[in-house]
Amino acid sequence: MKAPFITFEGGEGSGKSTQIKLLGEYLKVKGVDFITTKEPGGTPLGGELRRLLVEGSADKMDAIAEALLFFADRRIHMSQKVWPALKNGQWVISDRFADSTTAYQYYAYNKRLSKEDIDMLYRFAVGDFKPDLTFILDIDPKVGLKRSFEKSESMEVKETRNENRVLTFHENLRQGYLEIAKSEPQRCVVLNADTDIKTLHAEIVRVLEERFEI
Repeated sequence: MKAPFITFEGGEGSGKSTQIKLLGEYLKVKGVDFITTKEPGGTPLGGELRRLLVEGSADKMDAIAEALLFFADRRIHMSQKVWPALKNGQWVISDRFADSTTAYQYYAYNKRLSKEDIDMLYRFAVGDFKPDLTFILDIDPKVGLKRSFEKSESMEVKETRNENRVLTFHENLRQGYLEIAKSEPQRCVVLNADTDIKTLHAEIVRVLEERFEI
């Protein structure tokens, strides 16, 4: 079995980081060779792009500029980290991938940037490569934002650029993720993130064991 590329998606405060950490602990016990990563910022150069994208004011750049920076980060991420790891037989678990660009820069911005342009950028940067499985952690934006702001209080660097956007932005974002899942049901699995951590982890493990040999 080839090593899979598994992505976690969802709005602010949906618990992706926590669930990826728990999944990593599970995979270690099972003896699976894997790496975890994230977008933006999965590489040293990507870390510099991440600061531009997640810190500062919400209106410091428009959807087109954001999309271009995200895909620059994505190309570096894939060529320097993800593809080499998969080639070496390692599973790759990523906190966000291209669905985030579609959800944020297309749906959340109320379609100011066309889907055709995003698809074109994807083909240019990534080709026809896609994740083998995507978990979409679904949560009411009001609940997720509350969680996210509480988490940010303990962070030295405030990555709250997206959190500071209006609620409508986050509601559009949530709908966008659900539309993505509906369009690709074989790849995307939507899970209720407004539940306790252990229950959500158990659901993720159940899906994983159904899809892959572990």
